[in-house]
Amino acid sequence: MILKPIRLAFYLVIGVLSVAISSCGESNKEAATAEEVIDTATTNDGDSLSKINLPEGFEISIYASGIDNARSMAISPSGTIYVGNRGGDKIYAIQDTDKDGKADKTFVVASGLKTPNGVAFKDGDLYVGEISRLLKYPNVEANLEAVGEPVVVYDDYPTDEHHGWKYIAFGPDGKLYVPVGAPCNICESEKEIYATITRMNPDGTGREIFARGVRNTVGMTWDAEGNMWFTDNGRDMLGDDMPDCELNKATEAGMHFGYPYCHAGDISDPEFGSKFSCSDFVAPAQKLGAHVAPLGLRFYNGDMFPAEYKGSIFIAQHGSWNRSKKSGYRIGLVKVENGKAVNYSTFADGWLDEEEQEAWGRPVDVQVMPDGSLLISDDKAGVIYRVTYKA
Repeated sequence: MILKPIRLAFYLVIGVLSVAISSCGESNKEAATAEEVIDTATTNDGDSLSKINLPEGFEISIYASGIDNARSMAISPSGTIYVGNRGGDKIYAIQDTDKDGKADKTFVVASGLKTPNGVAFKDGDLYVGEISRLLKYPNVEANLEAVGEPVVVYDDYPTDEHHGWKYIAFGPDGKLYVPVGAPCNICESEKEIYATITRMNPDGTGREIFARGVRNTVGMTWDAEGNMWFTDNGRDMLGDDMPDCELNKATEAGMHFGYPYCHAGDISDPEFGSKFSCSDFVAPAQKLGAHVAPLGLRFYNGDMFPAEYKGSIFIAQHGSWNRSKKSGYRIGLVKVENGKAVNYSTFADGWLDEEEQEAWGRPVDVQVMPDGSLLISDDKAGVIYRVTYKA
């Protein structure tokens, strides 16, 4: 695949925040007011996006700016994009009211939350995942300028901040899926809730463990057959090139994906690996490279991109920290045929200056729009990009 630099106008990034793991403040849910509505159409032109490399025919632009620490995204049937964050305390709602491919309104729908990384939308309600609890904002789009108080759906998740932020999503079975990361780099916990993916009914009842041995997933999606595909961030401190981060496929409840005993399907952990063989666990559907930090992912089901992209998985790779030469900071592409990953390549990169080893952006999540374009959130630059294709 030949990558071609794309030169388009960028916008001045407002209020870039740190992505620290620490607590993000009091959990008093303050409703947004009209004064907190941001008109993204008034932002100024800034730097160029010429550093982003895309395949021939693709273009990238800014869909929304000024979205501090833009993380996970969810879309409503009306096309409103909801955005959570990990380094702050707010949830945003973004709208393109004139349908020109650029958001013109951004609402702060909630603030005062504790690491509200996860967002999901179902039946008119917005669900938000904090570290230890799940909230629901009923009928949220009825008045985005003054969203009411949330309902607490569930509040009995661990309070650990290490891998404590949540990515949440509704599966095709109508249940809400919520991961619980390991509270460490590598450890064997007595509490079975850690290093799992849980699921529950939308009202918070019937919580159960769906998958085990998952160190830290910050992205889940489902294929047409109803199988879950999810990313998992590999452990640190085993060197630059091991273990690979993972793309996994769960075809049923009860599967175990190896952590903390086996990594990437074939690397026995030096501390805990003697207890089990790697053959006892489910191997990754695709190895993604060491320390690339894969987060949000989506199957491409739109009609804008060439036919070869249909059914492939776009994966946002946030980028490494535990590596002498940085890796990640890109959008990966996994081609899937007959339910199996058959090819892995880079779709977009350029957020990392390879020579200086400094990143100016860090992709977090991806979302396919109704028109077939692809949105990418960036928590370092505080923006949402839009990728389009013209033959």
